[in-house]
Amino acid sequence: MALPVVPYARAYERIVRLCEAGGDSRTLRERLLGELRTTIGFDAYGFPLTDPETTVGTCPVADVPWSPELPRTTRLGYLTSANRWTTLDRVALLSRLPDPTVSRLWREVLRDYGIRDIASLVFKDRFGCWGHLDLYRGDRPFTAVEASCLARLTAPVTAALRRAQAETFVVRPPHARLQTPLAVLLDHDLRVLAQTPATSACLSRLMPPGHGRAAMHACVYDVAAQLLAVEAGVDTHPPRSRLHLADGLWLTLSAARIADVMPTDRRHSIAVTLEETCPAERLALFARCFALSPREVDVLHHLAKGGDSHTVAHRLCLSEHTVQDHLKSIFAKTSTNNRVLLLARALGA
Repeated sequence: MALPVVPYARAYERIVRLCEAGGDSRTLRERLLGELRTTIGFDAYGFPLTDPETTVGTCPVADVPWSPELPRTTRLGYLTSANRWTTLDRVALLSRLPDPTVSRLWREVLRDYGIRDIASLVFKDRFGCWGHLDLYRGDRPFTAVEASCLARLTAPVTAALRRAQAETFVVRPPHARLQTPLAVLLDHDLRVLAQTPATSACLSRLMPPGHGRAAMHACVYDVAAQLLAVEAGVDTHPPRSRLHLADGLWLTLSAARIADVMPTDRRHSIAVTLEETCPAERLALFARCFALSPREVDVLHHLAKGGDSHTVAHRLCLSEHTVQDHLKSIFAKTSTNNRVLLLARALGA
């Protein structure tokens, strides 16, 4: 039975306060889920962040009974076009589909776990897609009132997730470096075949202790599954994701097929590489996370190339006074007060 409207309004106010309070993205999501569980109720959940440009999932917060099947469920999730987060406006319900069996993930896995309905939310704004959330129920479907309540939450949660990512752009200490590129080799079903020696140590920093090997490799499964989705024509975003590891260090994960030079049993396998995000991509992420305007992005890019105000003004056909105004706005948005600090945070230098 749906709760009265008043409790939903009060829950909305509490969630807005949580969003305004900020915090790191994991803590923020856990607190939001606690409030949603009390207000709406659900049996399981999956709440990953996403690369704002490619929409590929990263760093999930999840509690699902099918976690031992994580490689399989990740693959099916990316190959399922129905209610896919990349096609949603704000909220969609499995129970609203004319035929729920069009969802491969539900048809092939989740209904065997007693799942009756899924509320799928996406958190996106004009700067990118910052995450998505699936709430699972086995006893009853979500109501229209509950769906409306969830839809209303997407705007404040989106802004909070973006701000949480922005806060990771700190000046990196000298030890915050990826010493060598890392790689994981997967088969077509996303089972790990091999990996470079330092990979586990790196991935373990993304997940709290006790989540197991499968959860540790979740971001690897995501980018590999996106490659399968591209190959199947389900989605066109590149199989690449960028995520914050620790201490201002961002990683880029990319997936590609192995060429036929491999042994027979490993041909057509998927290689996922993990490298330190290059300065240009880091700068682009920085601009998205801090909601910089297109002109502010132009100014920042020219500053990163070593230009002073006069040079930037000449290249952009602006007055130096206008460039200074843009710089003041950038400083205000990024909580910096000089160019050296701004570029150190943006470029990771």
